Amino acid sequence: MEYKFTVENFETEVLEAGQPVLVDFYADWCGPCKMMGPVVEKIAEEYEGKIKVGKLNVDENMQIAQQYRVSNIPAFFVFRDGKVAEKWLGASSEADFRKKLDQVLA
Repeated sequence: MEYKFTVENFETEVLEAGQPVLVDFYADWCGPCKMMGPVVEKIAEEYEGKIKVGKLNVDENMQIAQQYRVSNIPAFFVFRDGKVAEKWLGASSEADFRKKLDQVLA
């Protein structure tokens, strides 16, 4: 299941989550973000129970994007215990995406 993170729920859904959280910082107009959409959805299903996966629209939630200095999208942040454990930028293959995620979860 893929969550929608917002300014209103970011603290409870991401920072206070009892498990790692992958946040996909994206925008509707962003081509590479659209390209990564199906990969992120697939990861959300396959990794359910291991990591919470969700998207955060940077245009609608600029405050959070600025707080984490997200200037390029797509940007992928993994939060653990309320802190950024890992982050990477840009579109990648599904295999590379999984590799990065598996390293964080190891």
